[in-house]
Amino acid sequence: MTSIEEKTQLFTEKSRELREEFSELILEFREDLWRYCRYLTGSPWDGEDLFQETLIKAYGGIYQVWHPENPRSYLYRVATNTWIDHCRREKRIIGTLEEVDEPSEEFIDSLDIEQALEHLIILFTPRQVSVFLLVKVFQFRAEEVAGIVKTTRGAIYSTIRRIEKRLRKEDLSQKQTVQHQNYEEETQNKVIKTYMKALNNGDLHALFDLVSDHLHHEASLGFQEFSKESMRKGSMQHGLPKYRAEQHWLWGKLVIVKVADSDNGPLIHDIQYQEVENEKIVFHRSYYFRKEFIVAAAKELGLAPQLDKFPIGWDKK
Repeated sequence: MTSIEEKTQLFTEKSRELREEFSELILEFREDLWRYCRYLTGSPWDGEDLFQETLIKAYGGIYQVWHPENPRSYLYRVATNTWIDHCRREKRIIGTLEEVDEPSEEFIDSLDIEQALEHLIILFTPRQVSVFLLVKVFQFRAEEVAGIVKTTRGAIYSTIRRIEKRLRKEDLSQKQTVQHQNYEEETQNKVIKTYMKALNNGDLHALFDLVSDHLHHEASLGFQEFSKESMRKGSMQHGLPKYRAEQHWLWGKLVIVKVADSDNGPLIHDIQYQEVENEKIVFHRSYYFRKEFIVAAAKELGLAPQLDKFPIGWDKK
């Protein structure tokens, strides 16, 4: 092993140790943060992506915080700014938060927050949505929110009043339904069905026949592999575990759900989706390490999540 390889290995090991410490530090905030990302984007899939990007940025940027910062405020600040930056790149109107002198009237007693959540991203700009969520759903003080979204306390109060006033005029009883995205082409469908057959038969050779040599294999917030060979030597070195693979529609996307049988019934072991090009799987994403996502997905699918699985042990946290 060369000097640079030794240094890289040592650095990787240290970074993993620090990541574990960071995970412990923010453990009590993760579930609410995931919900915030979901509501802010209006989609569990986009929310999951934002959640992951938030944790990576928060962990990677915390060395720049010279004075101790409230971890909760820090995480929501990173999530909010990351989403607003994303909206700017998409040329969406971000909007301003103006201070307006209005009667200080509270409407919250007659406002159904759960119903309102489904309408926020349709009616309001990303900054307005973030203010409403932070104050009304996640109970941040106006002073904290002003710091998170880079505005004044007066603008926070004015924004909340205007949003509540607008929501009172809307028919919040009309549900926003998710449409299934029929994006599968015939070739992709055939490859995925063959892939599922290989999973259910425990046929590793058949699985590798379907995978591109330059596969990007990502187990979100767990590990990444960038070739078939690294997958063969890494995550698949012990073969395929015996879990049943099923296809399900989840929040408008067709995914593979790996199910583990237990004394208490079927449990969601993992959720995956793949991208196919030239009849090969070129991208594979697993949510094996994503507790908040799998718990929410289990509720959506009417199943239970598997909380006790190697090497995580969510049931103990």
